[in-house]
Amino acid sequence: MEQINTSRVSRWDQHGRQHTVRVQRSGVQRTISCDTCGWRKGAQFLPWLKAEEHLAEAHQATVDPTEP
Repeated sequence: MEQINTSRVSRWDQHGRQHTVRVQRSGVQRTISCDTCGWRKGAQFLPWLKAEEHLAEAHQATVDPTEP
């Protein structure tokens, strides 16, 4: 049975709204999908970077909650 792993990238916009992109991995395939707008894309390389780019470009969400 093939295992599916999911992680996520969250950022906040200037209005304090959270936006999340999920990165799902099934074998070598990775799919990124935005919880806010439903955008989906396959990404073999650097899916987290592509998720951050989508959040910044589509939602102007650039505030990383993990940074001090």
